[in-house]
Amino acid sequence: MTLAQLSFQKMNLLQAKGIKRTYGSLQVLKGIDLEVKKGEVVAIVGPSGAGKSTFLHILGTLDRPEEGQVFIENINVFTQKDKDLAKFRNEKIGFIFQFHNLLAEFTALENACMPGYIGGMNEKDILSRGKELLDLLGLSHRFDHLPSQLSGGEQQRVAVARALLNKPAIVLADEPSGNLDSHNALDLHQLFFKLRDEFGQTFVIVTHNEELAEMADRRLVMQDGLMLP
Repeated sequence: MTLAQLSFQKMNLLQAKGIKRTYGSLQVLKGIDLEVKKGEVVAIVGPSGAGKSTFLHILGTLDRPEEGQVFIENINVFTQKDKDLAKFRNEKIGFIFQFHNLLAEFTALENACMPGYIGGMNEKDILSRGKELLDLLGLSHRFDHLPSQLSGGEQQRVAVARALLNKPAIVLADEPSGNLDSHNALDLHQLFFKLRDEFGQTFVIVTHNEELAEMADRRLVMQDGLMLP
């Protein structure tokens, strides 16, 4: 790698180059490049079937491309063995999905703390971090409530706390407000920018919500497996 290439990479928290993905005879991603700087909020929009979620899953190392590379904090993620990649994913990447995916039998605090338990962190530190995040998100009175006892907006905020538990380098969100009413959706969108402004958190968000997309630092459009110029 040349000095110029190394210098360029250091400018970006995330860099994806030439990402291609095929399922059977269908080429879903046809060679996508993306650079994201620390503290950016990037929205990816486009019609259903454009490949947005597939691309996000590859950025999050939940899927592997047939061709292309993904760098996060200058680490070429797909050169790692599966066990090391799983550890890297848990430590460096936070995920927020349309459906909160909380575990029904665990409390809000336990759900928020799950990445710390998976990562083998000290339990005292895990609980302290989980309470800190839930308090920040306005849920200090909901620590011991089960998901079924929370509103949709509260459930999604627990999912945000879970995504942030390990202080990830980047948070990837797939239609995070798609299951919320307009009021809760706006609250969630504003929360993302509060987290960016106060903590320098970086977000890549796939969304059909144009209001959120217009709020982002950059609005990118995918169509037919390509990122439009």
